[in-house]
Amino acid sequence: MSVLLEVDISVDYPGRPGALRDLRLTIEEGEMVGLCGESGSGKSTLALAIPGLLDWKGATVRGRIEFAGRDLRRLSAREMRSIRGRDLALVLQSPLASLNPALRIGSQLCESWRAHRRDGDWKACSLELFERVRLPRDEGFLRRYPRQLSVGQAQRVLIAMAVLHRPRLLIADEPTSALDAITHAETLDLFRGLARELGMALLFISHDLLSVASLCDRIAVLSSGTIVETGGAAELFASPRHPYTRALLAAIPRVPDACAVG
Repeated sequence: MSVLLEVDISVDYPGRPGALRDLRLTIEEGEMVGLCGESGSGKSTLALAIPGLLDWKGATVRGRIEFAGRDLRRLSAREMRSIRGRDLALVLQSPLASLNPALRIGSQLCESWRAHRRDGDWKACSLELFERVRLPRDEGFLRRYPRQLSVGQAQRVLIAMAVLHRPRLLIADEPTSALDAITHAETLDLFRGLARELGMALLFISHDLLSVASLCDRIAVLSSGTIVETGGAAELFASPRHPYTRALLAAIPRVPDACAVG
């Protein structure tokens, strides 16, 4: 496989230098990479830095973000808009907050479609994706407002919107944090199936090491703005090298012997 994304950046916020410090990360075509770390470690900063969405937060970004052979930081705003949402897509952790409450679901999908395409049938494509993400393949569903959806349904709508143009890389930032246990497991399975079916690479960001390990080919551990360790799930669980990785593994809840089934 060839390298799709290569990141080598540092990020400072006003009054908070070192949000990311000489962070280096690569993702190959079709690879599923997990990024793990505690709250405040810089996970969401990286998720927003890659598609160039940190300007509104007043951040200073230094370094290089190379995607499909192009340095994204050297592109114009217009060039970035042509990539963002088409080749490079993002799913955020608060689905109901990410959808426009004043617009019907169909209108938002139509806007996403027309941002990159003028031909084709956005409605047919959306309903086909709804079936894949386990939403009703029903035009009535397109007429709903976000307030009429459950959190799990809203998350699936966001995922369908993100993969509408079959991106080469999907970044998912804590996409299961607001979900119940069953919907959480179903969403992990959904990401796995879509990544394989569409041949896209996935950067799955989470504080939940077990979820990342069950989904991803490789795990990167982020601490205080820098990646301290990378490796396969089996390797990381069997012989973690960095003290922070060992601390994350030690924090995983265990079922007490007295509560164990059987």
